[in-house]
Amino acid sequence: MPLGKLNHVAIAVPDLAAAAQLYRDSFGAEVSQPLALPDHGVTVVFVALPNSKIELLEPLGDNSPIAAFLAKNPAGGIHHLCFEVADIFASRDLVVAAGGRVLGNGEPRIGAHGLPVLFLHPKDFYGTLIELEQVAK
Repeated sequence: MPLGKLNHVAIAVPDLAAAAQLYRDSFGAEVSQPLALPDHGVTVVFVALPNSKIELLEPLGDNSPIAAFLAKNPAGGIHHLCFEVADIFASRDLVVAAGGRVLGNGEPRIGAHGLPVLFLHPKDFYGTLIELEQVAK
């Protein structure tokens, strides 16, 4: 299954409210309300762009994977790229058949858009964490 469009670029930030205000004030950007995703250990906002989105995320809870990322990158930074796919299971199977690794138990979870997502190991993609999101059928 080929990759679809770039859905978003995710940026981990130490202060979500300040980051959202920066994008709103500096660029006049449309910024969503914060959304807590306890299953993923993050709170997110989306910055709307004409052709994609920026996802700003901060840790939610002590076990958040974003907390570890921010410990190494205290000012924040690009965390992952998210690509749309038509069939998340076929895409997962293609990645695995090519030698790639899926993080977690390999089964999709529901992401911030209410759609199934999977994350691919960054060591398999030149140091870049990749999120696959199944677009609505």
